[in-house]
Amino acid sequence: MAETTKTPVTILGLGAMGQALAATFLKAGVPTTVWNRTPGKDADLLAAGAVGVATVAEAIDTEGLIIAVLLDHASVHATLDPVADRLAGRQLINLTSTAPNEARELAGWAAGHGCDYLDGGIMAVPPMIGQPGASILYSGSRTVFDTHVETLELLAAAEYFGGDAGLASTYDFALLAAMYAMFGGFLHGAAMMRSVGVPAAEFGRRAAAWVSAMAQSFPHQGTVIDTATYIDPIQSIAFHKAALDAITRASRDAHVTPDFVAPMKTLLDRQVADGRGTLGFERTFEELL
Repeated sequence: MAETTKTPVTILGLGAMGQALAATFLKAGVPTTVWNRTPGKDADLLAAGAVGVATVAEAIDTEGLIIAVLLDHASVHATLDPVADRLAGRQLINLTSTAPNEARELAGWAAGHGCDYLDGGIMAVPPMIGQPGASILYSGSRTVFDTHVETLELLAAAEYFGGDAGLASTYDFALLAAMYAMFGGFLHGAAMMRSVGVPAAEFGRRAAAWVSAMAQSFPHQGTVIDTATYIDPIQSIAFHKAALDAITRASRDAHVTPDFVAPMKTLLDRQVADGRGTLGFERTFEELL
């Protein structure tokens, strides 16, 4: 039986993530061309079978799918604006971390040059690419997604969210916001435990189990928010304010800055001052809008 021909890909940008994507494609036998603004980052990939090119124009002139994994929104334009006239009829996936409106702007820019555009948010760190647990969220051109979904699944679980090019990055950044808040809470807790001689690694094992258990409440909290049923809570805003007040005092006693917990305390203080202390904690969502 003849082997199925794999669609070639071109990777623009060889930071840690770009290298991980290219290496995963090469391991799967996908013909892979690589370009990076700063030379010298492609040595291992070339040894593994990648084709290296010196200019963006050469990269764009190759066949197949173009994947941009650059620093930011500005770098996408800086890289592709000079070769925009070569993009007509091509398919571009942008996996650069761009804000939702930046992704929408790029989609409009690409359409103006006759290029089919798909935006993606990578929910993984480089070592996770090609491994279970990694996912990439996509929105924008359904044609690009459907045409290349098997290739994209080589990198990570691929999920499509619709034609709004900014939707995938909205999910991406919203999930990252939750992640960074979690990381900040862990760092704060580890600093408190340092004051009583408990190693951060030991605290980390306990914190992982606790945070995982608490995260199971997210779907329920989401339902409360969607229905705005903030009355008759199990634990009120006033209850949580008292807890944050105590945590703040304990943190100061441990000589730990309250910078991570202070924003939440401010939100709770404000609601109690406004007479909403008897409502459920989920009502805090309304303070963010």
